[in-house]
Amino acid sequence: MNQRSTAPVRALAAVALLAGFVVSIVVVASALSGGDSTEPRRQAPAGQVTSKGGKEKIETARAYVVQNGDTLTSIAAKTGLSVARLQALNPGVDPQILISGEKLKLR
Repeated sequence: MNQRSTAPVRALAAVALLAGFVVSIVVVASALSGGDSTEPRRQAPAGQVTSKGGKEKIETARAYVVQNGDTLTSIAAKTGLSVARLQALNPGVDPQILISGEKLKLR
């Protein structure tokens, strides 16, 4: 009786198991990323530094368009304003209910 070596089969099984694990991680990670990557995210730039004659000036955008998942705290962090300043500039906006597409004043 001639016995065949099972080492190549075992190695192939280990490689297949590893590949399946990697594919599972990629699928789960892409599902958890949340959002459709085909549509670009549009928002006003938070600030831009310009220099004229040695003096730096920070120009802030006039408005911010609310995106899905935004909160006043996250908008404040993106724009460099405080939450209190955002609320003062936008008194009619309910901080608990931000509507996607709504424009908030930044100046």
